[in-house]
Amino acid sequence: MKLCMIGTGYVGLVSGVCFADLGNEVICVDNNINKIDLLKKGKIPIYEPGLSELVIKNYKNKRLTFSTNLKKSVKESDIIFICVGTPTKKGGGSADLSQIYNVSKEISSSINKFKIIITKSTVPVTTGDEIEKILSKRNNKKNFSVVSNPEFLREGEAIRDFIYPDRVVIGTNDKRSGRILKNLYSPLISKGASFLQTSRRAAELIKYASNAFLATKITFINEIANLCEKTGINVEDISIGMGLDKRIGSRFLRAGPAYGGSCFPKDTKAIISTADKFKTNLSVIKSVIKSNENRSKILLDRVNQILNKKIRNKKITFLGVTFKANTDDMRDSSSLKMIPYLSKKGAIIKYFDPTGYKNEFSKLKNVICKSSIKEAIQGSDLVIIHTEWNDFKSINFKNLVKSKKFIIYDMRNIYSSTKIKDQGFKYFSVGQ
Repeated sequence: MKLCMIGTGYVGLVSGVCFADLGNEVICVDNNINKIDLLKKGKIPIYEPGLSELVIKNYKNKRLTFSTNLKKSVKESDIIFICVGTPTKKGGGSADLSQIYNVSKEISSSINKFKIIITKSTVPVTTGDEIEKILSKRNNKKNFSVVSNPEFLREGEAIRDFIYPDRVVIGTNDKRSGRILKNLYSPLISKGASFLQTSRRAAELIKYASNAFLATKITFINEIANLCEKTGINVEDISIGMGLDKRIGSRFLRAGPAYGGSCFPKDTKAIISTADKFKTNLSVIKSVIKSNENRSKILLDRVNQILNKKIRNKKITFLGVTFKANTDDMRDSSSLKMIPYLSKKGAIIKYFDPTGYKNEFSKLKNVICKSSIKEAIQGSDLVIIHTEWNDFKSINFKNLVKSKKFIIYDMRNIYSSTKIKDQGFKYFSVGQ
């Protein structure tokens, strides 16, 4: 099939490349000329394991092309995926849909035969209705079908999640579109993915409800971790005990920093905004947002306790600053709250992240990026394991640094406290 992916951000690029790898002809479109030029040279604007190899392979095989010409790309394609950003509006909690609607207007003038127009971006309920209205102004409804097909890709695991999804959700009441899209996704369905066809509005809400629930699980176990620290209980025992209940499941029950990234923070706010629009109170999700926003303060209070409230001139190392491992995404990472706070209090901060230097800290006083774990750790009073990169899971601190004076604060519970303490280091973790 001939597909057009509008937007070469995380969703559009990963989905487009994977569709091409399944044998489809895919055009990835973006209005950023520099980005398109880099992609043609095989240079990837985002960090995602395995993505670069797939881009180069499918570009060489001519199944994947890149363009800045949206109208031409739409005309040449059968299925159009809208994959542009839906960030939180400034000063509010609702999703900014300006890019969605601008793209819809451009698509409207390029419909030359029957097209399936798909929202792959995460959009609030009724967005598909609005897109349909925009397209109907210039086109007969028989010439297009607006469908919701939410993505469920995790950063760092996106390619695997695309190829082996838990489910494929198609939101449409149009039988023709449903049949075509089931055929498009048949290679994934044959591998065991569940295929669910619902109304368009239901598909839009499935995405938001899913992310809100996962955010709730993370926030819940973080609050339980706070209780564990007060009662001398290991939160990991609680996570395992709860996770063995098949009704609950173990995934996303790992205590640590606040949730961040491109999805959970904006999507929890957006679903609240949608609920307010329909005069419905989502009190649980409101509490989740509030608790998550307070999470970094709780962890910073613990840092204060560990350092006996003497932060000034302390040398503090952060191992990892991205919101999670296997991504360079800094959006809503808890390090963006923690590092500025500690810097302001007079601490000297060093950090090492496998994805390198971060502009977000460029204007902060006494914050330095180091090129290796060893350089980052040497001379430190406190080492904070902030992100669970594999690079940090088997550090031999004893061999790496001769001095045993520094303290380790493991925010991801990567290490066994007994083993670290046996090496002679002071060790603190989360929920233990």
